[in-house]
Amino acid sequence: MNLSNLKPAAGSTKNNKRIGRGTGSGRGGTSTRGHKGAGSRSGHKTKIGFEGGQMPLQRRVPKVGFKPINRVEYVSVNLDVLQGLAEKFNLTVIDFAALQAHGLAHKNDLVKILGRGEVKSKIEVKAHAFSATAQKAIEAVGGSIEKL
Repeated sequence: MNLSNLKPAAGSTKNNKRIGRGTGSGRGGTSTRGHKGAGSRSGHKTKIGFEGGQMPLQRRVPKVGFKPINRVEYVSVNLDVLQGLAEKFNLTVIDFAALQAHGLAHKNDLVKILGRGEVKSKIEVKAHAFSATAQKAIEAVGGSIEKL
C-alpha cells in the first residue's frame, strides 16, 4: 500500500449536487430556485432569523431576567469540599493556587467560601470572599481566614 492507491471507505463519500447543468440532471431550468421573486434572483439574502413574515422566534419569546453590567460573580466552594481536599491531600493551607490545582477555580475566577457542610480539622483558608456561616465554622475549629 502507498499514497497513490489510497481511497475512502466505500459509501463514506457522496457527490455534490450539481445545480444548473441542464434539464437531464433533474436540477436544471430554474435550478431549484422556483419561479420569479427575490429568491430566484442572484444576490438575494434573507436576514438572520427571518421566518417569511411570521413573527420570529427571538421576538415571540418573552424577555426574562436582568443582569447588572457591573456585577461581581464568584465561584462558590463549600466547607465540605474544603474538608475533603484537606483530608485527601493533607492540606493545612487552602489558597487560590490549591483550588486552581484541583480544578475548583480557573485563573481569572473570584472564589467565595460558603457554609454547607462542616470543617473538622484546623485549616487556613485564603479566598476572595466568605459567607458569615463559613467564617464562623472555620474559626470555631481553630482555623483562620484571609481575604485576598
